[in-house]
Amino acid sequence: MLNFGFSRVAAASPELRVADCAFNANKIIEVIEQADKQRVEYLVLPELCITGYTCADLFMQRRLLDSALEALLAIAAKTADLSMVVIAGLPIDIRGRLYNCAAVIQSGSILGIVPKTCIPGYSEFYEPRWFAGAEELETTELRIGGAAIPIGSDLMFVCGENSNLAFGVEICEDLWVPIPPSSRLAQAGAVLLFNPSASNELVGKADYRRQLVSGQSASCVAGYVYAGCNTGESTTDVVFGGHSLIAENGQMLAESDRFTHESRITIADIDIPRLHYSRMAMGTFRGGRGGGDYREISFANPVPKSDYPRELAREVAANPFVPGNPLKRNERCQEILSIQTSGLMKRIRHIGTKQAVIGISGGLDSTLALLVAVRAMELLGRPASDVLAVTMPGFGTTNRTYDNAVGLIKALGASMMVVDIKAACLQHFADIGHDKDVHDLTYENVQARERTQILMDLANKNGGIVIGTGDLSELALGWCTYNGDHMSMYGVNSGIPKTLIKYVVQWYADHEADETASKFLYDIIDTGISPELLPPSPDGEIAQLTEDILGPYDVHDFYLYYMLRTGAPPAKILYLAQHAFGDRFTREQLVQWMRVFYSRFFTQQFKRSCLPDGPKVGTVSLSPRGDWRMPSDASASLWLREVEEL
Repeated sequence: MLNFGFSRVAAASPELRVADCAFNANKIIEVIEQADKQRVEYLVLPELCITGYTCADLFMQRRLLDSALEALLAIAAKTADLSMVVIAGLPIDIRGRLYNCAAVIQSGSILGIVPKTCIPGYSEFYEPRWFAGAEELETTELRIGGAAIPIGSDLMFVCGENSNLAFGVEICEDLWVPIPPSSRLAQAGAVLLFNPSASNELVGKADYRRQLVSGQSASCVAGYVYAGCNTGESTTDVVFGGHSLIAENGQMLAESDRFTHESRITIADIDIPRLHYSRMAMGTFRGGRGGGDYREISFANPVPKSDYPRELAREVAANPFVPGNPLKRNERCQEILSIQTSGLMKRIRHIGTKQAVIGISGGLDSTLALLVAVRAMELLGRPASDVLAVTMPGFGTTNRTYDNAVGLIKALGASMMVVDIKAACLQHFADIGHDKDVHDLTYENVQARERTQILMDLANKNGGIVIGTGDLSELALGWCTYNGDHMSMYGVNSGIPKTLIKYVVQWYADHEADETASKFLYDIIDTGISPELLPPSPDGEIAQLTEDILGPYDVHDFYLYYMLRTGAPPAKILYLAQHAFGDRFTREQLVQWMRVFYSRFFTQQFKRSCLPDGPKVGTVSLSPRGDWRMPSDASASLWLREVEEL
């Protein structure tokens, strides 16, 4: 099974006895063995885990220091048959100074030693009593077990098989300063950052620690692995909880419980290619020369054997655009409405338009555009009647969508106009010589363009602008009629994917709409997605359902997110989709819809190349003036060839 560039990392907090190096080494070896069974590639252990962080003046005892080095060699020897990278903490004395260090171990060898840079001597911390900072180091290597080992805060560990895979180490307090060493390491190329730590517990400190780790992983566009020592440390004056955290570019992937006494390990898979893609896309990330001069220490790629049986150790949301937490989702929906409303208000002020003209179908997209327009007018101190909502029943309009459109317009207080387009479309069929009984693409697009013509002409007549209703998902798939619903004077929904729109409408129904409007909004949310351009079924129901034709928007939005947000190739996206959707869809279905997605995404770029203005709302946008610049005649062969091989 391929791992698609995921690196399995772990933060462990072994059971510990203060100043008992032999006991601690055995517990560390047990954790290493446990991590190996779970196919971990990088394991970081707590600060000074070989001796314990709270040894105090015992750090000056030669017996303890010698025992720590013996334990380090014993731990290294136990990794001889492993490719895993292990990072363990211990005190080391060098030329009359003591240093708080992290040893990087792989395959029985000590690759390098990183000393702590920032030595805290405030509040409950007394480290300057024992330890010197890395800047006081007077040598670049030391001998341990007969081998010359590089030492310094200037070590960058680079994979011998892949120079783009590099990691760096900082220790505890190093993270808490204004410019952590990890910031410079990341700018110099480290994509994984490891922190052996001994942060004690105080009320509220865990939240701050989460913010630090998450925030540093975001500012460094990196994976950040933080291992805290546990309750085995001395409780003379403070208590340690063993808090371990793993974050990737601002997202917390895994976190341990606190205040447990036994050894435990926290595991997650870091998406290395995704981090590289984000760094490439962020032009300012490697501004200038980078983070500084580092000595490169080579390590072997620790990827386990190709036949290893492991499941992906991270959550993959089926709806990546939609927050799973209801509170966060509500916050997101409110913010989206505010962005849309603010954008439209600016446009209305600038133009001095008398009306906002919108075509209302009784579907989700036009409903959201109407809500935004009404909100904009209200915040501008203007009546909702300055929004002209036009419903234009055609050959596929059902009673349900028509009634919802009319009912919602009235409930919101917008001006309303009903223009039946059937006669005009029949005349146009006659003019161009099209058989009205042939329900092909021409039959459908004539209706879409007729509606747009009506809206444009009404806007001209009334001194207004046409508000576009098309969403991000439709733009990605080209599911719009060129110079029909594709065109407007300001597209308020152009940055919002279909899977998120229903939640924004629901938020409005729950928090801002009155009882009458809410009734219509809830029914619109429950209505199947359709352009309603083909005649209804004999029982008057919608016969043309978009997702029956294209595939579920849940899947297409998933593909869109991972293609544009992470740069992932089709095989990796399929792997993630299988993980996210589980048994909901078969592999064959996912591949079928992926073929549709890539084919339409490439062939329909010409529609996106001439999009109307509209606000960017989230991290994915298809505006040709913003996030996505693509030739309209680019070939999809590379991507479709990979899809065919799946």
